[in-house]
Order: sequence, then C-alpha cells, then structure tokens
Amino acid sequence: MPVDRPTLLEFNPPRRILLGPGPSPVDDRVARAMTAPVLGHLDPVFLRLMDDIQTLLRYVFETENRLTIPISGTGSAGMEATVANLLEPGEEIVVCVNGYFGERMCDMVSRLGAKPIRVEAEWGRTIDIDKLRSAWKNSHAKALFAVHAETSTGVLQPLAPLREIANERDGLLIADTVTSLGAHAVAVDRHGIDGCYSGTQKALSCPPGLSPVTFSERALAKIKGRKTKPSSWYLDVGLVANYWGSERTYHHTAPITMNYALREALRIVAEEGLEARARRHELNHRALVAAVEAMGLKMHVASGERLWTLNTVCIPDGVDDARVRRRLLEEFDIEIGGGLGVLKGRVWRVGLMGSGSTMNNVLLLLAALEKCLAGEGFKVRGSGVSAAVEIYSKRE
Repeated sequence: MPVDRPTLLEFNPPRRILLGPGPSPVDDRVARAMTAPVLGHLDPVFLRLMDDIQTLLRYVFETENRLTIPISGTGSAGMEATVANLLEPGEEIVVCVNGYFGERMCDMVSRLGAKPIRVEAEWGRTIDIDKLRSAWKNSHAKALFAVHAETSTGVLQPLAPLREIANERDGLLIADTVTSLGAHAVAVDRHGIDGCYSGTQKALSCPPGLSPVTFSERALAKIKGRKTKPSSWYLDVGLVANYWGSERTYHHTAPITMNYALREALRIVAEEGLEARARRHELNHRALVAAVEAMGLKMHVASGERLWTLNTVCIPDGVDDARVRRRLLEEFDIEIGGGLGVLKGRVWRVGLMGSGSTMNNVLLLLAALEKCLAGEGFKVRGSGVSAAVEIYSKRE
C-alpha cells in the first residue's frame, strides 16, 4: 500500500542568540557564502578555494604543517581521525581526563584496540603535572593526549608543560582545541603539538560540519610507518591528504557549501587578527565573571584556569536549572547550556565564542538572567550589568 504524500509548511526557525556550548552565532557573511552556486568537488575554482582554506587554517593554528585540512564531519570526526591514524592496536596513550571529552577519548582509544592510561582530575580543575609525568614515566606510551579547552567544564589546560613531558620519550602530543581555536592561542608549532583538531561551530563562528585538523611531520612519519591500516577508511588521513594535496585524488564528495562557509569564517578571523580576537574574548569573559560574582553567584572553575569561550556558572541552591534555561529561550530567545556528566544540574554553560562574544550579548544575558533568577526567588546581591559595564569602561 503506498505511503501518503506528506505536505509540510516551509521551515522558518527563530533567530536565537546562541550563548551555549555550541554552535555559536554564525556571521551573516558566512551565511551568505553558503548560498553561492554549488561547484563540483574537482572543479578548478573549488580546488583554488581548498588552497585558500589550507592557508587560512595554518594561520589560525599557527603552524607551517603541510597537512592542515578540514575533515568532513564535526569535531568528533577530527578527534577520531587523529587517534585512529596515530595509534595502532595494542599501543598505549596517556589520556588526561578532567571532563566529558577526556572520557570520550578513552572510549575511542579502547574501540581502536589501543590502551588508554588515564590521568584524572576533578571536573573543573586542570591536570596535575606531577601526576601526569609519573604516569608517562611508568607507561610504554608514545603519545600523550589532553583537551586544551574542556567544553564540559570551562577549563583551559596549559599545553607547554605537556610538551616537556612528551619530550622525555620523544612522544607525540595530541590536543583537542575544539573550543579554543580562534579565541585562545593554540600555537601548534610553538607548543610542539603533533596532532591537533578543532570544530567549525565554536570560536570560528561557522556552522557545524567540518573539523579542522593539522599533523606535524613527526606525526606523518608515524602514520607512514604504521604496521596496520587505520581502522576507518573514511578518516584515513593518508587517503584524504591525497585529495587536499597536489594529486587531487578523489576520496569523497566534499561538502561544498560548508567549505564556502569555512573559508569566509576564517577570512573574518584573519581580518580581525588572532591577538585582537583573543583580547576581545578575554574582555567579554572578564565582564561576565565580574557580573556573576557581583550578583552573588559563583564560577565553577578557579581563576587562572578558566576558558574565555566557555564559562561555567554554579547554579544556586533552590534554583531550577531547566526552568531558567527554558525561560531564557522562550522569553528572550537566548540559549545557554546545562551541565554534562557529573555537572548536570550543577552548572550553566555560557558560551561567548566568535561573533557571539560581544558586549551587547553579555549585557543582554545578564539582564535576562537577573529576571529569571528573581522568578526563582533568588535575590541577587548586586547589579551584574553595572559590574560588567565597569569592566568595559576601564578597558575603554
């Protein structure tokens, strides 16, 4: 029996102010770029755009790595591509676990038949370097992994000490920079990162769908010397590199319009400049923190260990997490995120990323949050808006 022909109305989503853990607001220039005519994935004009993207990604990653490309897939695809290519079955890797995405890496490593050596810290703290060094020395690992910007907790993990530890055995350093690239300095070459991946939907302010990755020459030598093929054909960077390299060998049909969007998003980053972009993210983060504390709320992460792009605010006793987030969405069109894992119901995750990291967004969120908190019976101690304005005034 035939299925009835569906008749649906045109889909018209509301325009939200995306201040959660991602995606972040997409610049109008990026949205317009996606409406350009679709080209074939081997069209000479598209191939030139691919070259542009690689040049811009090297700038943002701060690297001269020749294999610096976007993987077709979200940040998790870049995560899996990195370890699937750099690890073989039976090999050990030391994994820093201080949040949801450290846990995810352990899962991926185990699925590859490799062995994760866990070094754990409380969700909301950086990894203890002495514990990490001890785990490295007492293992046979040739690779070390850490989340630079832990989206689940708002923690920023320093990278320089990790390279020093990996150097003790000429090991590979792998870093997750999904929520830091384009806001915090990743500095791949300066930090000696061998495998680094990110996502387009965070501080780059591009829609989700691509994962920028970069591999050092040391990493490429490890991949070339593998005894077994990577477990994933689709994520085999040796094959993908032949499409992005001079050979232009067909691998898969690239998501054309997403690459249009990425090129434009990266162009915007380059126009602003990495240093200026970092200062903007830091300023808006500082204004939010000052406001949160003035209102009588607390940050989950200690000062000095906080991300600028993802801010975890402790939910006061007696305040309903979901109800506040729902009111922000329904009354103000503002999205913020709830906690993950052990932090579920304990924190709000406020993203100030890319084009969403603005003074206007900070002040609007604070005014809306104050109203929602009053509805929960929470009496704010002082004006968050005034505290934020004071930070902005000092900067000016």
